[in-house]
Amino acid sequence: MEKLCILALVSVLFLVPTAIAARTQDGSEDWGYVEVRPKAHMFWWLYRSPYRVEDPSKPWPIILWLQGGPGASGVGIGNFQEVGPLDTNLKPRNSTWLQKADLLFVDNPVGTGFSFVEDTALFVTDDVDAAADLTTLLEKIFNRNESLQKSPLFIVAESYGGKFAATLGLSTLKAIEEGKLKLRLGGVALGDSWISPEDFVLSWGPLLKDVSRIDDNGLEKSNSVAQEIKEQIKNGKLDDATNSWSKLENLISSSSSNVDFYNFLLDSGMDPVSSVTAIELSKRNIALNRYSRYLGSLRKSTLSPGGEGDLDTLMNGVIKRKLKIIPNNVTWGGQSDGVFNAMAGDFMRPRIDEVDQLLAKGVNVTIYNGQVDLICATKGTEAWVEKLKWDGLQQFLNKSRTPLFCGSDRFTKGFTRSYKNLHFYWILGAGHFVPVDQPCIALNMVDDITQSPAVSAPLYTRT
Repeated sequence: MEKLCILALVSVLFLVPTAIAARTQDGSEDWGYVEVRPKAHMFWWLYRSPYRVEDPSKPWPIILWLQGGPGASGVGIGNFQEVGPLDTNLKPRNSTWLQKADLLFVDNPVGTGFSFVEDTALFVTDDVDAAADLTTLLEKIFNRNESLQKSPLFIVAESYGGKFAATLGLSTLKAIEEGKLKLRLGGVALGDSWISPEDFVLSWGPLLKDVSRIDDNGLEKSNSVAQEIKEQIKNGKLDDATNSWSKLENLISSSSSNVDFYNFLLDSGMDPVSSVTAIELSKRNIALNRYSRYLGSLRKSTLSPGGEGDLDTLMNGVIKRKLKIIPNNVTWGGQSDGVFNAMAGDFMRPRIDEVDQLLAKGVNVTIYNGQVDLICATKGTEAWVEKLKWDGLQQFLNKSRTPLFCGSDRFTKGFTRSYKNLHFYWILGAGHFVPVDQPCIALNMVDDITQSPAVSAPLYTRT
C-alpha cells in the first residue's frame, strides 16, 4: 500500500476560463489542462521537489521536460520511465531529477498523451506552431503564480523534443521581451536530439560499418539513400525526405540483422527501454511503425504483482483515476498517430539555425548524447554542432574535454566541454535514453545545468 500513497491523495479542483487544474492536498503536485487554442487542450503535470532549498542568491530551478516523437508522452514516458519520482512499478526512483529541481511534464504537441483536440484539423504541422501552443501553456501556468516566476525554467528535451525545445526557447524569449510571459529562462538542454536529420542519416552507415554491424555493401547502399535524403531536404521536399528516411531505416535493419536504433550494441528488442510493441501509427511502412516504439515506449514494462500491467494500462488506469480531470472519452496516447502524421512534413526539417539564435542571444545551451545511440548518434550531433555560425564555436572546438567519474568509481563515465554558453556532454555507455542508461551522470549533469542549490554531495568528480 505504501507505494500507492502518493496516488491516493485527495485532489482539489478549480476552474479558470481556459483551464482546469487540480492538486494534491499537500500541494506537492499540480496538474491540469490549458486550452491553448479553441478545442485544443494541452495537459501538464508539475511536481514540487521535497529536496527544495530556499536560497535567495540561488533560486530553486524548474525543469520542463519535453519528450520526442513527435507524439511521445512526457507525462507518461519521461515521468514514469525516466526522471519522475515514481517508476512504472509505482516505487520511488532513487535517481529522480526532483533531487535537483521541480519537474514540469507536458504532453506536447496537442494530441499527445492526455492532451487532445476536439477536431483533428487542430493538430500542429510544424515545430513553430507547437512552440506557440507551449508558450501559451506557460503563460497560463506562470503568469498567475509569483512563486513559479522566481524559479528559472530550464527546457530539457529528448529526441524530437530537441526541435521543440529550440523553437520554444526562442518563442519564450520573445514572449518575455514583449511582456506576455512572466518567466525566467535558465537555459535549454538538448538530449540525443533530432536537430539535424540530414547529419544523423549520413552518420548511420559509417558508424555501423566502424563497429562491424554492416559491411561495405550495406554501407554503400545506406550512403546512397542518405545522400538522396540530403538532396531532398536541400530542395525542400520534406515529405519525400521522411519517406526516404523510412526506406533507410528498413535498409539499415536488413543489412545489420535488425540493429537496435536506440542502442547499436544490441539487436532490436533487446534493450529493456526500447523493447516495446510497435503501435500502428502509420500504414506507410515498417520503419514508421518501428519508430512508433518510441512513441508508445516501454509498453511491455512489467509492473510488480498487483500492479496495473504495461504503461498503457498504468496511464489509463490508476493514473487516470488519480488525476480525476481526464475526460472519459480521452485515452492516453489515443491521438498519437495523428500527431506524428500531421508533422510528417516538418519531421526532416533541421533546427540548427534556432540553436544558433539561442546562443547568439546568450541563452545557455547544453547538448548531451549517449555513446551508443544510433538514431541520434553522437557522430551526427558533432556534425551539426560544427555547422553552427556562433562566434564562439572555434574556441569551443579547440578546448580539451574534461573526463567525468561517478562517486568513488574511477572508471570514466563521460566527458564534457564548455565555452561561454555552449556546453557538451558525451555520456559513455548510454544509448538514446541517457537518464535510464546512466542515471548517475545524468543527474549530476542536471546539477551543472541548473546550478541547483541542492545540498546533496555530487555523485561524480572531475579531473
